[in-house]
Amino acid sequence: MKKLLLLLLISASVFSQKTVISFDSKVLGESREITIGLPSSLTKNPNKKYPILILLDGDYLFDPFYSALKYGSHWDEMPETIIVGISQNKNNDRYKDCTFDQEDGVPSGKGAQFFEFIGAELLPYIEQKYPVAPFRIIAGHDTTAGFLNFFLYKDNPIFDGYIALGSELAPYMDDRIPEKLSKLKKPIFYYHSNGGGDIKEIQKSLKNLDSKIKQVTNPLLNYRFDNFAGATHFSLVLHSIPNALYQIFDSYKPISAIEYNEKIAILSSGYVDYLNNKYDVIYKNLGLKIPVRINDFKAIETAILKNKYYSDLDKLAEIANTHYPKSMLGDYELGLMYENMEDFKKAAKRYQTASQLEEVGDLTKNMMMEKYEDMTIKIPKK
Repeated sequence: MKKLLLLLLISASVFSQKTVISFDSKVLGESREITIGLPSSLTKNPNKKYPILILLDGDYLFDPFYSALKYGSHWDEMPETIIVGISQNKNNDRYKDCTFDQEDGVPSGKGAQFFEFIGAELLPYIEQKYPVAPFRIIAGHDTTAGFLNFFLYKDNPIFDGYIALGSELAPYMDDRIPEKLSKLKKPIFYYHSNGGGDIKEIQKSLKNLDSKIKQVTNPLLNYRFDNFAGATHFSLVLHSIPNALYQIFDSYKPISAIEYNEKIAILSSGYVDYLNNKYDVIYKNLGLKIPVRINDFKAIETAILKNKYYSDLDKLAEIANTHYPKSMLGDYELGLMYENMEDFKKAAKRYQTASQLEEVGDLTKNMMMEKYEDMTIKIPKK
């Protein structure tokens, strides 16, 4: 019984940030059910900002996206994200919401209203209520996946990432999407997928779309198409979600063993420049300003020591003092620099100073004092 109670408490805490609200829309002239998933760190860190993910078909897409993002953020491979699911399975809402003109191939009637509801009501509401980063994603499945492409038709699309799962395309969409992607003026992530067990007409249209998008040479486009040979129209959703999220958030990931071996260890110089550029790309791609991870510091430090480019430790210390001003990290890096340059007196002083500051990562006060004592022994006697 105690184990069951513990399990229930854990489950409750995991999903405590998930709330359902009734949103009164003036544009739609009705109330819509909206499910909002908030990051667990929201109340702990009021200065932190989060990307937004708008989910069409939120009735059944919310939980798989929520779980994937929670898993990815647990390992710090994806940023915590505010998830907003729009319920659309009541009264055939999803089909009414996605209405388009058969002649012009653009939203019409309820579809035009739903399009405006997302951009003019729902997004402003979320962005006024929560601390959001300037990065928005939209996702949908079959009918709603096709509908989300209409947001690309704007000269300045309001979304930065598009996740279309098994899209049912509106007329002219297979030509209009590549045309719009070729004229992008800002970075856009575009992901779509197909299941080998889906309706043949859908498969044909998506493969045709893929062949046309692959001809787009715009460097602002980050594109991926997955064709899951054994997937059905429904199972392709679970195949697609992690691939789509890792595509969009690829630049966010910390330095991995592969990245270190293939991109950092082979450098002859510029190790700190690589680190700065990595975090500049995170900000440029995702609008996120995050502190440099301690493990990323250690990776760059390892490369510097391996290649004996000790002067870069000075630059690494500057970054440490910016991101962790109260910690011992900056003085530790300087101590390491002086130690390897065999200026043991200056190294000892830095390690001693470090021992009086806050511990960080695997750096401890005892470790700094041991380094200090090692240096004092090596100082030449007069």
